[in-house]
Amino acid sequence: MAEFVTPPPLQPGDAVAVVSPASGLAEQYPHVYERGLERLRSVFDLEAVEFPTARKSDAYLRNHPRERARDVEDAFADPDIRGVIATIGGNDQIRTLRHLDTDVLAENPTRFYGISDNTNLAVALWNARIVSFYGGHLLTEFAAPGPLPEYLERWLRTALFEETIGEIEPAPLFSDQDLDWADPANLEQRPEVEPNPGWIWRGSDRAVSGRTWGGCLEVLDLQFAADRYVPSVSALDGSILLLETSEELPSPAYVRRALLGMGERGLLSAVDGVLVGRIKARSHVTERGDEARTQYRNRVRDAMADVVSEYNDAIPIVFNADFGHTNPIVPVPIGGLATIDPGEERLVFE
Repeated sequence: MAEFVTPPPLQPGDAVAVVSPASGLAEQYPHVYERGLERLRSVFDLEAVEFPTARKSDAYLRNHPRERARDVEDAFADPDIRGVIATIGGNDQIRTLRHLDTDVLAENPTRFYGISDNTNLAVALWNARIVSFYGGHLLTEFAAPGPLPEYLERWLRTALFEETIGEIEPAPLFSDQDLDWADPANLEQRPEVEPNPGWIWRGSDRAVSGRTWGGCLEVLDLQFAADRYVPSVSALDGSILLLETSEELPSPAYVRRALLGMGERGLLSAVDGVLVGRIKARSHVTERGDEARTQYRNRVRDAMADVVSEYNDAIPIVFNADFGHTNPIVPVPIGGLATIDPGEERLVFE
């Protein structure tokens, strides 16, 4: 198993870089951005250092992928920066990777936090043998509306300040409702929550351990289509595959096709387990009632379980894990070691 570096944890008072390596919404929603900065300072006692891309517009960042890559390099190379926090995800971060000098990242391992389109950076960091954290956007986690959920604060704090995440447990409540950021008053509103049914176990009941790889399904599908940066199947042999879906709410048919591609590639046969993040079932443009959300989640889970089991019926599959596009989440490590224990119903990240 290849040696990976987990960047050292932060300490209170440390400086963290705020960057926009995907899209840019700080310029459009400054009140949300400022709330995230304020929470970094007041709740987590961190000094937020805004890098040039942080407040750039979405249009500007779309046209300047090289500048986005340069910000990431500069943040990693700065000896005073102990962590790098992405503002938000997006749709085209893969365009930045050709401009990214991964030797700079490998020579300066630093904790990186981001999900969704930041899966592209997680892939690049995995290739550089650096553990990153799938969670911790400034706008969606640190600036979460209403009071900061206790579960979210706890696991953000763990991902920032501890050596490892350790054993996790399901959040008691969760939400996948997106409140309209255009109305500043929504920052004080608590999104609708629903009881969390806990993790859902499918497949084999054997306990497995392996190094994690993966992220957002739609971004991984793009990565496989480009086929420039994904590791070889042999490099992922024995891994734990992390998957989750975005606010684009992909259809079960799309999910099935994307996983069929991974199966035919040999990836699903190579991994030793699959962890699927809690499925988002509504967005700011698609609203669904309780029953419709449940039906959608079940259809997506069934599509995933059917395809994974077709290619590998000897591995455990865990659904509804606490990472991805819902809240609250755990910033789970990509490139770290994970243990799935169906018998004891335990998930542990080292």
